[in-house]
Amino acid sequence: MERASINEGFVRDLVRDQHPELADLEIRPVPSGWDNQLWRLGDELAVRLPMTERAPALLRKEFRWLPELAKRLPLPIPTPQHFSEPTARFPRPWIVARWVPGEPADGAEIRNVYQSVDNLARFLRALHQPAPVDAPTNPGRSVPLPTLTEVFESRLAAVAEAVDVRRVRQVWSQAIAAPHWTGPAVWLHADLHPANALVSDGTISGIVDFGDLCAGDPATDLAAAWKLLPQDAADSFFSSYAMTTEAAIHRAKGWAVLSALDLLSIGRAWERGLPGGQPTWGRAGRRILERVFAFA
Repeated sequence: MERASINEGFVRDLVRDQHPELADLEIRPVPSGWDNQLWRLGDELAVRLPMTERAPALLRKEFRWLPELAKRLPLPIPTPQHFSEPTARFPRPWIVARWVPGEPADGAEIRNVYQSVDNLARFLRALHQPAPVDAPTNPGRSVPLPTLTEVFESRLAAVAEAVDVRRVRQVWSQAIAAPHWTGPAVWLHADLHPANALVSDGTISGIVDFGDLCAGDPATDLAAAWKLLPQDAADSFFSSYAMTTEAAIHRAKGWAVLSALDLLSIGRAWERGLPGGQPTWGRAGRRILERVFAFA
């Protein structure tokens, strides 16, 4: 089903079919992500309709794990409330989740740096607990960083004319040479780029899009020190997180660079009018590299 064919009436009929107690709430479209079309449902809920082949599996994963994780997290997340099975009207499963207010950080300025550092550090400390043996894994996020060298080279080649290749390679080399994580695999958000952190009144106030939720090395998420926070805030973040080593910081820088190259590529796709481009992501990628390079 095409995104353009879904309108307010269609969404209301879906809700009325499976959740009639919610059908009279106001329904309105809001900006959506890669995998799901998003509609506000009243003041406190949102309907997430999967639009890609992989999206239903991601929604099932979120429905399985997020209610459990949300209990200990200090920032709001889009906790699923209702799971809806496929029907003739809409042939994929979909969910109703808690609405998390705020503006995505790729379009909002973080002015309250101190509180944002504290909020992000507390969130990740609470999230980064040992994951159970049946926790999901992710082939691009749960693995040791050196196994992604081919991915790194591909992403770097795609944007080489727009970055300082020498400095990018230097950060990557230090990252893959750092000692590997030897502790238990911990819960990871695994996709903490600026579009997935929400800002209210200049402060990081919520985290969304847990489609890449998995278990692995906490350094994967610690890259948020440069991906989300303003320049010169990383030292304060690591002090507040309070459980980092020099090796973890090097690995985190590698994850940050890998993400920055991806964001740059997506931003350049938009500049060239290609499918899948996002207008704010190129700038986000450049800022991440600037922050990583400036970090002592």
